[in-house]
Amino acid sequence: MTSWWGGKVRQTLRHLTGRVSAAERAELASWLAPAQLELFDRMHPADQRHGLDVLAALRADGHTAPDLLLAGLLHDASKGRSTRLWHRVAWSLGERYGEGVRAGFARFPGFGAAFARIGTHPEDSARLALEAGCPPATAELIRHQAAPRDPVLGEALRLADEAS
Repeated sequence: MTSWWGGKVRQTLRHLTGRVSAAERAELASWLAPAQLELFDRMHPADQRHGLDVLAALRADGHTAPDLLLAGLLHDASKGRSTRLWHRVAWSLGERYGEGVRAGFARFPGFGAAFARIGTHPEDSARLALEAGCPPATAELIRHQAAPRDPVLGEALRLADEAS
């Protein structure tokens, strides 16, 4: 099992280096609706890469349910391009070491707004997925990504998200 710090270092490196290849984007265009592909294209490149990695982990575990695969790809859609690496690091430190850490960072310019986006991203990403034509079941998986209500598909999404 990877340590918390090891996982965060891995996430940081993926954030800095994550890209989507032309072949990966073409493959997405073959099965996503145009509005869903547009939503994916609006995501931060690191969130796009993460979504593709979650999708690959789900497929590697044998999952084929379209609702789950869409949720894996788009679950971070609302974090936005203005949520920077330092906002994400500070948020994670707050999760790990307590709300006081997050409150301290929130005093810096831009952090409060970024923390608001991160904090509401499951609900906001679910709404964006619905607006892009995803089924309600996909939105429910996204909405409850951290505390799944579906013991099979929701838990699969949570585990793939944590591992990717």
